[in-house]
Amino acid sequence: MLIESSHKIFEIQVEELSEWDNRPHKHNFFEIVYIEKGSGFQCINQHEFEYQAGNIFLLPPLDCHSFRIFESTRFYFIRFTDHYFLNENKLADYKEWFDRITYILANYNKIPGDIISSNRERTFIINNIKSIHQEYLQNDHYSGSIILSTLASILNVLARSIEKKYVGQANEIDNRFGEILRYINTNLTENNKLKLPHLAEKFHISPSYFSSYFKKQAGTSISDYVLNSKLKIVETKILHTDLSIKEIAYQLNFSDSSHLSKSFKKYYGMTISEFKNQSSRG
Repeated sequence: MLIESSHKIFEIQVEELSEWDNRPHKHNFFEIVYIEKGSGFQCINQHEFEYQAGNIFLLPPLDCHSFRIFESTRFYFIRFTDHYFLNENKLADYKEWFDRITYILANYNKIPGDIISSNRERTFIINNIKSIHQEYLQNDHYSGSIILSTLASILNVLARSIEKKYVGQANEIDNRFGEILRYINTNLTENNKLKLPHLAEKFHISPSYFSSYFKKQAGTSISDYVLNSKLKIVETKILHTDLSIKEIAYQLNFSDSSHLSKSFKKYYGMTISEFKNQSSRG
């Protein structure tokens, strides 16, 4: 499997293609793809999704993807690494930004394909992608900070769209359950807010009933759901940051790095080092 490396920490390309000549590949950068015109299928990790004009996709690092083009397609590709947001004069609160993108990636596989939830949000993202392209071409003293803030806005809208979709799916089961999941997933670093008495009070459910209610809706206990959700963020941070296991454990309120390592091995059936090596080999 080819691992495509981006020597630049940010780039945008606009290409019109009638054939996809590149073979399926994995890459080490985040990629936003906007389809301005055309149709076909996108292959992500051996699964195909039909695409058409107006679609927007977010491709995390190490996802394998390619396109089967039916109708000549004009693509906008925005590629960037997490280091883009770490460079001097860049995003003021990197941790807040990366927590946002780990939230996106942790829930990414719950909502495959195009993830935009409204025409207003789609129009916003498309206009901003085109603005980024114009600033990238202009490349003056102001362009860097304009591109940075615009890209951060796009990622926030993508996060909101993902949240809306999976919360909506949960609300189809029970009109409170989606909001409970939203609350849990946006407070994974706040242990006090995840305790059963607090959740029961917040959502007006009897503490004695909350555990059985949650397990009935989610198919797993509240403690297992919280742990698994945290470990999905751990997985993202392991693969896409240079943070130590100790730092990740601290960020997600594990008691220490040993607690995190043991929890990870129990859930994934391998150590963190084995997981990293397996992912890098593809």
